[in-house]
Amino acid sequence: MAASAIRLTAQQWDELDTLRFSTTDKVVFRNATIILMSDLGVGRTKASIAFDLGCSVGTVDFVRGRFRGAGLAGLYPKKPTGRPSRATPDYRAALRSTVVTPPAAFGYGFTVWSVARLNAHLEKTTGIGFSEDQLTRLLHAEGFSFQRPKHTMKGKRDEAAYVRAAAELERLKKKPCAPTPASS
Repeated sequence: MAASAIRLTAQQWDELDTLRFSTTDKVVFRNATIILMSDLGVGRTKASIAFDLGCSVGTVDFVRGRFRGAGLAGLYPKKPTGRPSRATPDYRAALRSTVVTPPAAFGYGFTVWSVARLNAHLEKTTGIGFSEDQLTRLLHAEGFSFQRPKHTMKGKRDEAAYVRAAAELERLKKKPCAPTPASS
């Protein structure tokens, strides 16, 4: 048997089996299965484990190493490290409150927020600016969606005249057309 195989106690086997069937994370399920299949008592090679689970031999080695170093905690995926987001909790709060407030309340002459206008306003008030794509992703993460506004004349037209004209149009549509003289 390979030196990289693992010898599990009955308690470890039960813990791994319980973890495997209680998780909803497919990565944790796969990792627990790799460790269970790697037990010396099962007698599986890295290549056969990788083939059966649809992963690489390197993944099997990686998961075994994480299990040896951290135990069950090593089976959970680590959050990738990186720069913290510039969208701080204060920025997100400002974003949420601004989106639900009409632009006119801030003294703007428009009635609908666009991503560009919202970005410019938030950059002016918070000092933090994002690209329009990133701001759209932040809006989506906060539960908002942006769609193009539907421009209508409702409220800007004479409604009584509009209703009369619509009725006249319907009347004209229903009237039979008069024959037109044939052109010679």
